[in-house]
Amino acid sequence: MKRSYEMDMCSGPVLNKILVFSVPLMLSGILQLLFNAADVVVVGRYAGSQSLAAVGSTSALINLLINVFIGLSVGVNVLVARYYGARKEQDVKETVHTAVAISLLSGTFLIILGLSMSRPMLELMDTPEDVIEKSSIYMEIFFVGMPATMLYNFGSAILRAVGDTRRPLYFLTAAGIVNVILNLFFVIVCKMDVAGVALATVISQVISAGLVFACLLKNEGYLKLQLKELRIYWPKLRRIVKVGLPAGMQGAIFSISNVLIQSSVNSFGSVAMAGNTASQNIEGFIYNAMNAVYQTNLSFTSQNLGGRKYKRIGRIMLTCLGVVTAVGIGMGFAAYGAGRLLLGIYSSDAEVLKYGMLRLGIIATTYFTCGLMDTMVGSLRGLGYSILPMCVSLAGACGFRIVWIFTVFQMSRSLVTLYISYPISWVITFAAHVVCYRLIKRKLPKEDWD
Repeated sequence: MKRSYEMDMCSGPVLNKILVFSVPLMLSGILQLLFNAADVVVVGRYAGSQSLAAVGSTSALINLLINVFIGLSVGVNVLVARYYGARKEQDVKETVHTAVAISLLSGTFLIILGLSMSRPMLELMDTPEDVIEKSSIYMEIFFVGMPATMLYNFGSAILRAVGDTRRPLYFLTAAGIVNVILNLFFVIVCKMDVAGVALATVISQVISAGLVFACLLKNEGYLKLQLKELRIYWPKLRRIVKVGLPAGMQGAIFSISNVLIQSSVNSFGSVAMAGNTASQNIEGFIYNAMNAVYQTNLSFTSQNLGGRKYKRIGRIMLTCLGVVTAVGIGMGFAAYGAGRLLLGIYSSDAEVLKYGMLRLGIIATTYFTCGLMDTMVGSLRGLGYSILPMCVSLAGACGFRIVWIFTVFQMSRSLVTLYISYPISWVITFAAHVVCYRLIKRKLPKEDWD
C-alpha cells in the first residue's frame, strides 16, 4: 500500500512533482554543507590552525576511497525506481534487501581500508609533518563510522526511488544538529581536538542511519525491510553494479583529476589558494542545489521506464533541464553579486577577495552548464546506461581539463586560462550527452514518444 511519503511519478503534472521531489533534496544538500562548515569553524576556532589543516587535508582522500561505494547507491536508486514503476513488488523487496546487505558489507570493508591505508596515503600525498598525526587520527575515527554512512546513503537512495525525499531531510537535520552540539562539547569542553570532531561525525552518522533503517523496518509497502530476508540476491547485485559501479568510478577518477587542477592553482601561491578555496565553498551550495535536479531526473526517468510511460521520459528531461537552468543561473549570479560579502565570511584579506571574485565571475556565472551536463547524465543512467555517460564525462570534462592544463594553460599561465576550461568542458560534454540520449531514445517504442 502506498504511503503518503511515496510519490507516483508516472502520472500527474510533471513540473509540480519534480519541484515537490527536488526541493527537499536541495535543502538536504545545503544543510549538509552548512553542518560541514560548522565542523570546520569549530575545529578552526577552538583547536587551532594545525587541526583545521588536518581536517581539511583529508577530504580529497576520503572522497577517493568512498566514491566507488557511494556510486553503487545510484544503481540501487535506478533499480528500485524501475521495479516500483512496474509494480514488481518482489523485485523491489529483493533489491532493498540486497542494497542494505551491500551497504553493511561495504561499510565494514571501508573500516579495514581506512584503518590500514589512511596513514600511508597521507604520506603519499606529502601531508606536512606537523599535521599528519592529527589527519591520521581524524581519518581512522571517521572510517569507523563507514557502515552507518553507507547504510544512510543506500537507504536514502531507496526512499528517493519511490519519491520520498522529505524523511531523509528530516533525518539529516536531526543528525546534523546533534553533530554541531557534540562538536562544541567534544572540542571545547572535552578538549578532544580533531578526535572530537571525528567522533561527533560518526555519532551523527549512526543516528541518521538508524533513522533510515527504522523507517525501512516500519514500512508497510514495497520497501519493508525484514531482517530474516537480509541477504544478497545475486541477479539484483549484478544489475546494481552495472549501473552504480561506473558512476562510482567516475567520481573516483574525478577526485584524482581534481588533485592535478588544485596543484595548478597552488602554483599561484597561498593567497590565490585561499581565494580559490573560499569560492569553491560558495559554489558548493550551487552545485548541491543543481545535483538535486540530477537525482530527481534519475528517479523519475527510472520509475517511468519501469512503468512504460515513455512519453513522460521526454517531458521529464526537458522539465529538469529547465529547472536546473533556472536554479543554476539564479544562484550563480546571486553568488557573484553578493560575492564580496560571502567571501568576507572566509577572509578579510583584499587579495583573497580579489582572487575569489575572479573565480566566481567565471565559474559561478556559468555553473548552470554543469547542471545541464549532470541532468543529461541523470536521463541516461535512469534509462539504464551508465558506462556510456561515464566515458563521455571522463573524456569531455575530466580528460579535456587535463589536456587543457598541459597545453593551453602552459602557453598562457593564468587563473583565467585555468578557470575557463570548466565551462568549455561542461558545454562540450553536455552536447555529447544530448547526442547519446537521442541515439538511445530511438531504441524505445517510437509511438510512445512525443
